[in-house]
Amino acid sequence: MTTAAILTRRTALLGGVATLSGCSALSALNSAAQPLDTYDLTPASGSRQGRQTGRTLLVARPEAPATIATDRIMIKPNAVAITYLPEARWSDALPLVIQSVLIRSISGTGRVGYVGQSDGGPVPDTALLVRLDAFQVTVLADGRFQATVDIALTALDDRNQRVIGSRSFAQSVIAADTTPAAVIAAFQTVLNTLLPTMADWAADRA
Repeated sequence: MTTAAILTRRTALLGGVATLSGCSALSALNSAAQPLDTYDLTPASGSRQGRQTGRTLLVARPEAPATIATDRIMIKPNAVAITYLPEARWSDALPLVIQSVLIRSISGTGRVGYVGQSDGGPVPDTALLVRLDAFQVTVLADGRFQATVDIALTALDDRNQRVIGSRSFAQSVIAADTTPAAVIAAFQTVLNTLLPTMADWAADRA
């Protein structure tokens, strides 16, 4: 594919590059009334074998940079530019989507007495702090889309605030094509690998 063709496809899909400036704010206002296709992510449970506990594990709302703490799907056309996938959105703000799939993935192991949200739940034995360091699509030099996820977990003993353990979980895959459905499928492929590992890690430290 020629450079001109790659640039043409990028422009058509991304609708141009919107940086974090007044330009992107104006773009958001202009597109606010446009209906967007909504996408969700599904849990992937860890192993049902291993340490069992009746303790309570509460998962905090993930911390995330403002660029991904939104219901829009972030695209990085290059190292310094940020835009969002047009005509597509998450079913909720991304931190809440990740909190939900993580809770269901840990609960699906059947190894922890209770797993839920930190806001409004019972007093926890263990708190799971979550940080989204990356959840984005990068446009590669050849025009392909690469979905990248990087999530850090910290397990905290709620009684004495002692850190039980911390670990980062990261992976990238190439989307089959540049349609929104293929991009979401790429994110789900990453999570199908990461979520069981994260669920096992959290259950072992509950």
